[in-house]
Amino acid sequence: MANKATKGILCLLMGVIIWFLPIPDGVKPDAWHLLAIFTATILAFILQPVPIGAASIMGLTVVVITGVLKPGQALEGFSNTVIWLIVAAFMFAKGFVKTGLGRRIAYLLMSRFGDSTLKLAYTLSATDFIVAPFTPSNTARGGGIIYPITRSLCSAFGSEPGTSAGKVGKFLMLSAYNSVIISACIFLTGASNNVVVVKLTQELFGRTIAWSQWFIACIIPGLACSMIIPYILYKIYPPELKQTPEAKQLAREELSKMGIMTRNEKLLLCIFTIALLLWATSCITGFDPAFVALLGLSLMLIVKVLDWTDVLEEKGAWDVLVWMGILVNMAAYLAKLGLISWFAQLVSGYLSGISWFAVLLLLSLVYVFIHYGFASNTAHVMALFGAFAIVAVAAGAPVLLTAILLGVFANSCSTLTHYACGVSPIFFGSGYITQSEWWRLGFVITIIHLLIWVLIGIPWMKVVGIW
Repeated sequence: MANKATKGILCLLMGVIIWFLPIPDGVKPDAWHLLAIFTATILAFILQPVPIGAASIMGLTVVVITGVLKPGQALEGFSNTVIWLIVAAFMFAKGFVKTGLGRRIAYLLMSRFGDSTLKLAYTLSATDFIVAPFTPSNTARGGGIIYPITRSLCSAFGSEPGTSAGKVGKFLMLSAYNSVIISACIFLTGASNNVVVVKLTQELFGRTIAWSQWFIACIIPGLACSMIIPYILYKIYPPELKQTPEAKQLAREELSKMGIMTRNEKLLLCIFTIALLLWATSCITGFDPAFVALLGLSLMLIVKVLDWTDVLEEKGAWDVLVWMGILVNMAAYLAKLGLISWFAQLVSGYLSGISWFAVLLLLSLVYVFIHYGFASNTAHVMALFGAFAIVAVAAGAPVLLTAILLGVFANSCSTLTHYACGVSPIFFGSGYITQSEWWRLGFVITIIHLLIWVLIGIPWMKVVGIW
């Protein structure tokens, strides 16, 4: 309790110090004071003296009481359709878990392709890839679907933490975790922080990133990561057990226990397919992605795949609605009040004469490795994305390339530490990987991500017209 109080005092002190610092020339007082409140709130996200939703409410209250924003301005974020897209996607995740469709997909793939350890890793990756478009939480997807299946597989092969970890457990845990992170890079709705990137891009640059644009931009480099990274892990930590014919039998047994597909599984699969098609064709149909997701939620409620109690109990969705609605709106008003453009002009003066590509690469490196100091991808994006993106664009970097690349790197850096994002402690807590192993390997995998996204991703985005 005392530790949390100390953290709370540090957050408050940071806000007070910035508030009373001399306001730089060219910066409006309201913009500077909003920066003070925003910084204190972001620090609270990182240190977590209180839950992030509570920190956001406190920040919202201070913004209005101090007169920095009017009540209507402070609440504008809750009308943002991008945020409602994430709320609805959380409900899809609830449907996957409740009906068991996510587990069935995993076991179906395992029953066909699970006869070797490397194939098992790719099968777990494929499972996460299928579920990711409708699960905008690494914690929900990785912790609720992928981790339990992976842990069961390890036990089935007699691989437990400790002396038998190297049998299959260490490799499968590392590979499964990295698969969750890769899927978060590929799909706009694969991680809630991606949606923050989209909203900030709208507010800062007036540019929209469609669901299909993000997917097209990321699918090739993302698939390259999906193919290369498990293989590299296989070489670094080669499992003692290479062939796993038992996995197919285990999968068949689990499918037998589940029985035939239930009515709700079939209905969810149909709704899943419809929503995916409408998202992919939104640039043609003009349908707003958020309302496509809400259509899916409505259909799930109509056919009773979910009931209203399920919706009310999905605390993660409503938590995201609160903190994202508040924090994204604060960041938007920092731009509207001119602070971001002032900062960009200030930094750009020091970067004159350097090509935009070099600036983008330099900023990306700093942006990625600064994540050693973060335990949340969302806090990372909220704290750094706006400033880094505006500097890169001011140097001449294309807007959409910059936004998507920084959005991807906010996910890929989750491999660095065992506390990097919400799902990291779940896999680390399995006991198969030591902290030193995680950090050493995390650095290597992060470098591989950087190389793939720069050497394959940037040229591919040029080919498909992102920049």
